[in-house]
Amino acid sequence: MSARPLPQLTGLSAEFYGFCKRHELRFQRCAACATWRHVPRERCAACGAAEFRWEPSSGRGRVYTWIVANRSMHPAFASDPPQVPVVVEMDEGVRLVTQVVDCPPEELAIGLPVEVVYDDVTADVTLPKFRRRA
Repeated sequence: MSARPLPQLTGLSAEFYGFCKRHELRFQRCAACATWRHVPRERCAACGAAEFRWEPSSGRGRVYTWIVANRSMHPAFASDPPQVPVVVEMDEGVRLVTQVVDCPPEELAIGLPVEVVYDDVTADVTLPKFRRRA
């Protein structure tokens, strides 16, 4: 059990986190127009089709943006500010809000190349996080 809030393992989110638990990063891809999408949803935003596949990601991306939060917005995170949520743009074009685990805020940069690592938070929940790559 984690003292921190965890994602709800329901619906399409459960499928996404099920892959993460197996240390696989997968995103939905529209079967009609091949558009990648994240967060998981029922229909393609590009063409409206409902059919999709869960396709493997390269696990590679770049820092798109980030923010340094010096005050915690949730009591479960109060003991370890600053919090640094990072948006990573994956090679597939989708973006994830995550963390870069090996990089202090002053070393973050737009375009910093990163790769996925997995944080097995509980027996049921694994979170995709990122580390710098060469």
